[in-house]
Amino acid sequence: MPSPAQPVPAATVLLVRDGAAGLEVFMVVRHHRIDFAAGAMVFPGGKVHGADAGASVLARCTGIDGLPPEAVALRVAALREMFEECGVLLARPRGARDLIAAARLAELGPRYRQELESGRLEIAAMLEREDLVLACELLVPFAHWITPDLMPKRFDTHFFLAAAPADQIAVHDGGESVDSVWTTPAAALAEAERGSRTIIFPTRLNLAKLGRSRTAAEALAAARGGAIVTVLPWVDSSGSTPVLRIPADAGYDAHDAPLEEVIGR
Repeated sequence: MPSPAQPVPAATVLLVRDGAAGLEVFMVVRHHRIDFAAGAMVFPGGKVHGADAGASVLARCTGIDGLPPEAVALRVAALREMFEECGVLLARPRGARDLIAAARLAELGPRYRQELESGRLEIAAMLEREDLVLACELLVPFAHWITPDLMPKRFDTHFFLAAAPADQIAVHDGGESVDSVWTTPAAALAEAERGSRTIIFPTRLNLAKLGRSRTAAEALAAARGGAIVTVLPWVDSSGSTPVLRIPADAGYDAHDAPLEEVIGR
């Protein structure tokens, strides 16, 4: 029997804000040709690149004191992917207290987003050219999921929570992501239940977890005060129908789902 595929380190961001109907989260719809979660509505994110852990990048990060290099690389990847996929950049001009101004960000998006996404440019080059530092302290750990070993493609994904800057406009890239929406967790879950949106198992559970909070501030406070339990789902074949299970102490309302339903989504 072949060995399970090694999970690839990845990071994703739940970008949140307060909307008229309550707490909202930004989600993108994957292109149908993407090799993971094709056509699904997901949070912005992607694989960690080797350059995300480079010394030149670490020198341009705040909020990383005491973190091991791999933890910093996850945060850099989360911020880079968020900029690539939705144009939001949690970064400051070096020496400044405030995040980059919206007017300047509007110039950086067309200049760098496709270059970064294609791999033609590393994040360190952009930071150095523009004299920016990444505000890693604005990312709050929210969850940690590892794809089950029965899957051919596996990811070791860290989920982070971040408040959306009021003056930055999130918009999908038109490449990997073909649509985007600000939505309440309840509305997204209702669409998935009706079948009008495809939302995969980890995303559904993390939406439900996020939906316990009424405001962005409440969600961030809950994430800061909560413990992260790694979720590595496993298959329980003891009953008549195989079930995918997760640890009961992981902090989710549901702890299992029919395997056929999970893989089907």
